[in-house]
Amino acid sequence: MGGKMKEDWPEKKRMIKEILKRLHGGESVDGLKEEFKEFLETVTAREISLIEQELIDEGMPREEMQRLCDVHLAVFKESVEGGGVSAPAGHPIGILMNEHRAILESAEMFRKAVLALRDAEKEDEIEGARSELARIKELLRDSESHYLREENVLFPYLEKHGITQPPAIMWMEHDRIRETKKKCIELIDVLETIDRRKEEKRRSDTIHELANWTIALSELLSNHFYKENNILFKAAMQVVTDEEWRDARIQFDEIGYCCFTPKPAAFSSAAASSAAGSAGHSREAEKGAAAPADRERGTGEISFETGSFEPEELEALLDTLPFDVTFVDAEDRVKYFSNAPERIFVRTKAVIGRTVQQCHPSKSIDRVNQILEDFKSGKRDSAEFWIEMNGRLIYIRYFAVRSKRGEYLGTVEVTQDITDIKGIEGEKRLM
Repeated sequence: MGGKMKEDWPEKKRMIKEILKRLHGGESVDGLKEEFKEFLETVTAREISLIEQELIDEGMPREEMQRLCDVHLAVFKESVEGGGVSAPAGHPIGILMNEHRAILESAEMFRKAVLALRDAEKEDEIEGARSELARIKELLRDSESHYLREENVLFPYLEKHGITQPPAIMWMEHDRIRETKKKCIELIDVLETIDRRKEEKRRSDTIHELANWTIALSELLSNHFYKENNILFKAAMQVVTDEEWRDARIQFDEIGYCCFTPKPAAFSSAAASSAAGSAGHSREAEKGAAAPADRERGTGEISFETGSFEPEELEALLDTLPFDVTFVDAEDRVKYFSNAPERIFVRTKAVIGRTVQQCHPSKSIDRVNQILEDFKSGKRDSAEFWIEMNGRLIYIRYFAVRSKRGEYLGTVEVTQDITDIKGIEGEKRLM
């Protein structure tokens, strides 16, 4: 392009948009990189995130943006790679990046184990490869906490600072990763049932299919982690405050970890490190530490038509209910969730104030919006679903909450494990 590039944001924004739109129009990566070479040297990861967000807000489908994310990176690669991300020991971003490395290593071990099983001839070699696959299957399952921490802690903090669409795109990729992992686990389970002496062709075909899926998983993880490390995490380090990072670490500890136990957080002050505590601390310990603040926060009775509670009594009662409760207000924002010791679905304090739409993957948003629209219009008052999860039957119900005057106040979600309830027969009386 030549000449000195204008550094004012409106002009910079216009040029980034032009590049992205021309990419979506089918122009070549190499051609655009050459044309905008000087300008691209000035672009930051956060600026790319903000522009992608604006394009979606202007009507570009989120699925289209996600589909072309890799193309965007090919153009902006040199811009976003410079400098890297620097996070203190035990910092949430440092933990996530270390997990990225560990998960990629597991994916490579997975690929090698499948190839070893394919080539194994001796019985001990076959058993060794099968044992390694069984171990890796558990690693694949355990890695779920990595994505849950991003979706329920990191993403809400980014959204509070106006970065909404990039986390949504990353969540879409999480779901692709989940689908690929699920397929890999299913194929490993199939292999465990095959008699290799009687079903050699079926075994060979299954190993071949599994090998293809392991390659797909490795590529998916590598591309996804690259985008997070070089764009999303850089943007997060620029906008999320130290206090929010301290709270995020506490919430990370509550959800738990998949690849290693991280060190206690080392933020900018000793108080921050103390607040984060050690990894894997119990929910009881966290509640105990928070108790003084809770007592200061809630004083005086809360009166109802049929009785009253002290705030501590009401909170304890809600946390003791044999089901999980989440309340979304009339503006579709999460206002409360019960904090039972064994929740079915992860909830974190970071989601308070988050829109309920941002708490669901893109593929579910249309259904969520339809339910809320029906509740607000009075078309219906409830909706129910049930799913199987980890061998348990989970019953999920939504109820419209209305005032005595009939005004819509919000929606309450009630989630319950009904596996054991379904098995009840006969009677069991108190006396």
